[in-house]
Amino acid sequence: MYYMRIFILLILASILSSGNLFAQGGWDTKGDVALNASQTSFTNWATGGDNSITGNSFLNYSANFKRYKMTWDNSINLGIGYMKQGEAIFFKTDDRIAFSSKYGREAFEHWYYTGLIGFRSQFAEGYKSIADSTKVSNFMAPGYITVSIGMDYKPVDNLTILMSPVAGRTTFVMDTTLSNQGAYGVLPGENIRYEFGGIVKIEYLLNIMENVSYKTSLELFSNYLKKPQNINMNWDHVVSLKINNFISANIHLTMIYDDDIKISYDSTGDGINDKKGPKLQLRNIMGIGLGYRF
Repeated sequence: MYYMRIFILLILASILSSGNLFAQGGWDTKGDVALNASQTSFTNWATGGDNSITGNSFLNYSANFKRYKMTWDNSINLGIGYMKQGEAIFFKTDDRIAFSSKYGREAFEHWYYTGLIGFRSQFAEGYKSIADSTKVSNFMAPGYITVSIGMDYKPVDNLTILMSPVAGRTTFVMDTTLSNQGAYGVLPGENIRYEFGGIVKIEYLLNIMENVSYKTSLELFSNYLKKPQNINMNWDHVVSLKINNFISANIHLTMIYDDDIKISYDSTGDGINDKKGPKLQLRNIMGIGLGYRF
């Protein structure tokens, strides 16, 4: 698939360039790349079942610079996954692009004046389910760009707490079908929505054991211009287990709440979606396969 090829090229380019781009002193770089796959096949199986094949891959990479009173933290997280069950077409199970760059200047002990820019989107078209071909996402539909300034608290190397009372968030819906529906908070027929508010972003890394790590990133955003009490949340959890140099297991959990994203749901328990409104979104991915940490 076209987007799969782009993703593989991005992984290769990141790995090959990391040694040269950040080779100079002061840079701390690290990353994980993995490819997980599974297959189920049935022949004359009395109790029934569909043949299926599933594959997903991801890249997590960070490059952080610290010298004198200046810090510069950069991270990129990419993921793509597909599943084929029976005669159905390939269906997307994971798709994410996330990038952030944070520049800080020391104000006093453990505190930094900080500017942050972040970007989130996905690579390919997404549909409601295997049985429902309704398109619900695409590249830059939605796409989010966040710019903020504030103070960053870094008491230890593996914990940062950014508090930004001045932040702008831009939502892009560049797919005509979705923009005409007014998806992701844009006005019907519009492609862009602007918000002004405040952000709190917490990032924490815990090395549980020598080969087991847990990383979490929580971002909270309040839109001062509309319902500031309804806090938007994006919370990622990643548990990584390194079995050996080339085999790894991973658990990814993402929790999203966005007051501007309306989701159809069953409010009475009768199996019929009779209401539409903001709901907590959950995505959980577990996999074991080829992995490399660098």
